[in-house]
Amino acid sequence: MRGGALGRLLHVDLGSRTARVEEPSDALYRNFLGGRGLAGALLRPHLSCPWDDPDLPLVILTGPLAGTMAPASGRAIIASKSPLTSTFLDSAAGGSLAASVKRAGFDGIVIRGAADGLVGLRLEDGNAVFEDARHLAGSTIGETYIAVLGENPAEHPAFAAVGSAGEQGAAFASIGVDRHHMAGRGGLGAVMGAKNLKWLTVRGTGTVPVADEEALLKAREAILRLTAASPVLRGQFGFSNYGTAALFDLTHSRRMTPTDNFRRTWFDRGEGLSAPALKKRYASHSAGCEGCPVECLQIAATPLDGETDWALPEFESLSHFTALVGNHDPDEAARANRRCVALGLDPVSAAVTLATRREIAGRDFAPGEMVVLLDDIVTGRGEGELLRLGAYRCAEAMGQPEAAMTVKGLELPAYDPRGAYGLALGSAVATRGGCHLRANTISHEILRKPVATDRFSFAGKARMVKLAEDAIAAADCLGVCTYMFLTAGLEEYAAALAAVSGEPWGQGELLRVGERIVYQERCMLLEASCGPEQDDLPERFFIEPGSETETQPMPAIDREAFLEARSAYYAVRGLDENGKPMPDRAAALGLECSISTPPV
Repeated sequence: MRGGALGRLLHVDLGSRTARVEEPSDALYRNFLGGRGLAGALLRPHLSCPWDDPDLPLVILTGPLAGTMAPASGRAIIASKSPLTSTFLDSAAGGSLAASVKRAGFDGIVIRGAADGLVGLRLEDGNAVFEDARHLAGSTIGETYIAVLGENPAEHPAFAAVGSAGEQGAAFASIGVDRHHMAGRGGLGAVMGAKNLKWLTVRGTGTVPVADEEALLKAREAILRLTAASPVLRGQFGFSNYGTAALFDLTHSRRMTPTDNFRRTWFDRGEGLSAPALKKRYASHSAGCEGCPVECLQIAATPLDGETDWALPEFESLSHFTALVGNHDPDEAARANRRCVALGLDPVSAAVTLATRREIAGRDFAPGEMVVLLDDIVTGRGEGELLRLGAYRCAEAMGQPEAAMTVKGLELPAYDPRGAYGLALGSAVATRGGCHLRANTISHEILRKPVATDRFSFAGKARMVKLAEDAIAAADCLGVCTYMFLTAGLEEYAAALAAVSGEPWGQGELLRVGERIVYQERCMLLEASCGPEQDDLPERFFIEPGSETETQPMPAIDREAFLEARSAYYAVRGLDENGKPMPDRAAALGLECSISTPPV
């Protein structure tokens, strides 16, 4: 049994410019399926390497549903060791990369070594061709796309590249995918840049085998019906019409928009920063990943600085480049986001780092200053020498580490934890660091799906976070977009997996895989000396209230209640009282936990 996988990984050595095929054991696939789980299993033996060590792999993994008709199943997981968190980190990328890798005959690509100069890599089905890319040094991701594929290529192979941020080793450099997608978080662009891999294209002409086409069609129809009925995804004010900027309106209405570097939770944004206003301002239309029924990207037709066909900022970037940094101009936010995309910088980490600098410096940004600072981050010029290290290291060097809004070194996204206590707990214990998507409790606490819950209470949140983490981990193994779980569930996707693989899969089996993956990541955290003291939020959230009104309180989080909820989470997750994995529990999940827990 290997859960719909092809059973082939392509290993690329950039140092020797060679490639070989590995056929992993069925047991590896049975335990980890693909995507995030398989990435962790492949990387775990190598995480003692520094992030820029040539021996450290950078992996691109697909899920078993990639390249099939299962809706929104084309997320590629790119993973390695993060320069920000110093442990395992994965980032999901949309576009066509996962489907192309699968159609080329592989479940994933494992990239090792470092070239002696910038190179590009073309994968055509089973053939790997290396090309000199030194002439593209310093090129933006968009410029690299055109240089490699042309302005309007007749055929569209999947494309991934780093910008100058990755080449120069900025700690939160990203990897651009196709024209408008990104593996954004954690600095994976710096890892790719350290290998001197400038770009990668993948073209596959094969088909993905499906055991039961009729059953897959039935599962697909069930998922599409649920998607069509979802107000969040396909409703009048949902993602299909306005993109993820619709969430900016939602957090605004709940008074949980991170403002002024998380010192407030309400931003007086005026009328120009709502999702409908932005769509009208830029005359945007919808676009999306391969096989997606939602199409949550918004592509502008209105020129900005002479450029058209550019992607509007998604929710996280929009919120952080406005409210978080005190900016009311949507054009300034769009310019900052576009510059991040061009240079290959994570917009979330970039904005939080700039907000940290703004708080410590005690002054607002002048018009155009954010874009200048983003360029400085890449080159290391002036203030960029500190800013390129990320919010925590920057604030620490400036003598105010309390100003860094990070967890485990990763900058927090655009939801204020004071506005949803499951979010607060989930963000603190997230194995990736400052990330809401590991549990995505926003669906329960804000969207009230599948069941409503009191967002200002920790009651029941430990179990909710644990189960949500398991479900999301399973989805990340399947390669399914997290947004689909605002409407469909593991039951529907288990039916799709059973149809593709010809094996019996149900929701319970997928949750078991998800539980194994989260526990594996807890083991990797311990092996990286990332202890439970880092399962915490910045002190600000426990001592400063949010922006309250008489009818909508937003108090500081009660520290004792948070710690009780965290202890409860440790218990339901099967960790010891200090949040450390236990060998017996690891063994029950088919894992090894080699570091013993010392006595307290």
